[in-house]
Amino acid sequence: MAETEKTNDAIQALTKISQAITSELYLDDILKLIVTVTAEALGSKICTLMLLNEKGELIIKASQSLSEQYLKKPPLKIGEGIAGKVVEDKKPITILNIAEDKNYKYKEIAKKEGLISLLCVPLTVKGKVIGALDVYTDKPHIFKKSEINILTMVANQSAVVIENTELIVKSKVIAEELESRKLIERAKGILMKNRSMAEDAAYRLIQRQAMDKRKSMKEVAEAIILVNDIRK
Repeated sequence: MAETEKTNDAIQALTKISQAITSELYLDDILKLIVTVTAEALGSKICTLMLLNEKGELIIKASQSLSEQYLKKPPLKIGEGIAGKVVEDKKPITILNIAEDKNYKYKEIAKKEGLISLLCVPLTVKGKVIGALDVYTDKPHIFKKSEINILTMVANQSAVVIENTELIVKSKVIAEELESRKLIERAKGILMKNRSMAEDAAYRLIQRQAMDKRKSMKEVAEAIILVNDIRK
């Protein structure tokens, strides 16, 4: 692939990833978009995005690989394997032949997938590494500095998208939790007034109704409020 063509593809990839920031896509869909456009931009066989979980382990979150064995590879600890070292050192690593690299784990899976060369870069946002992004080729390939720069730019942009998406999700969860609490408090007040119930008893009644009817406490609270409003 010509250098200018690859650069243009990279710009398009970055544009698509940037657009994901304001999209209504779920995080899993965004991650799938990232690996797909990145693989296309760099002409790689497989692109894989890994994120650190709560235990500080790298797990595969998105890849175009259809191999269940590849997708279910065990998590990598920080400093373990190529991706683990990339996260630990916060800098890219290139491997000409992963079959001959002593640090590369799961060589048998890579052999079955026909993977030869590897470029892996950290996903960094605000100075913090949250994962790694890598691309594989099915032929020996010496990655140019321009390719490393392109993947690094994609990784940095992706990290921003991921962080923003997670913040949005957390904000929505917090907002929904606050709304639920307000409704439950209002429903408790109605029960306490209309049935002369103590606060704890009113709460337990809402809780019991939710369990019996297999509804959320928010839904039960909304029903109590609705009935009370109709009776006014």
